[in-house]
Amino acid sequence: MQNKARGEAVGRMKADGVEYEERMERLQEISYPKPLEELLWHAYGVYRTSHPWVGDHPVSPKSVIRDMYERALSFTEFTSWYELARTEGIVLRYLASAYKALDHTIPDDLKTEDLEDLIAWLGEMVRQVDSSLLDEWEQLANPEVQTAEEAQEKADQVKPVTANARAFRVLVRNALFRRVELAALDNVAALGELDAESGWDADAWGGAMDAYWDEYDDLGTGPDARGPKLLSIEEDAAHGLWRVRQTFADPNGDHDWGISAEVDLAASDEEGRAVVRVTSVGQL
Repeated sequence: MQNKARGEAVGRMKADGVEYEERMERLQEISYPKPLEELLWHAYGVYRTSHPWVGDHPVSPKSVIRDMYERALSFTEFTSWYELARTEGIVLRYLASAYKALDHTIPDDLKTEDLEDLIAWLGEMVRQVDSSLLDEWEQLANPEVQTAEEAQEKADQVKPVTANARAFRVLVRNALFRRVELAALDNVAALGELDAESGWDADAWGGAMDAYWDEYDDLGTGPDARGPKLLSIEEDAAHGLWRVRQTFADPNGDHDWGISAEVDLAASDEEGRAVVRVTSVGQL
């Protein structure tokens, strides 16, 4: 994250004509996001006074999962975005450990609806990439009498991604919101790469967004924009799909523009992700 942030900062400073020496000086101040750093270090200092042995393990605030969730990135997209192909195994193990910590250490009565969604999404994402990282831990948490052969058979099986309804809804929501974020940046090339197979290439997206920009000068991507109120899901079990509508958070609050799509459940199970096929972009 730090390298990415510094790379983007260098690009901006070059565009602004900042001299090399000043660029290098400014870069020293740029780091990766460290949420609640001061609060965590204070709590760590207080705890350390009565537990001195924790001094060998100082806190290290990070924003990996929040960054993935807010950007609506899959594991593959995240490692590609930060160029982590050589260390993706380390990233995956970190995500698995974070999931275990969230699921096991936070009391159930303190878990909000949004946090429950995040935990379900994180666990399913790790499981679809490598279920073995969670299977052993879950077996220890919920011991069952089974033979070694049965244990191996269970480890070799990956549950369909649609089996966890809560997590799958989050995957669908993230897939749609990823398109909203790209649309807000008017990055029709990236949108075309996502949806060309369903007939929505860069030109199609460009035409739809030009019509939107003719009417509005902004497209929201904040918390309200990604909230459940702006996403409707109609489950059509008979046809094996979900029909979804992601409404745009326009500055006037009209909420008449958005993305309509279908989610192929069978294809999603086969690929281990939400397979979204855009059907229209525009006004209702």
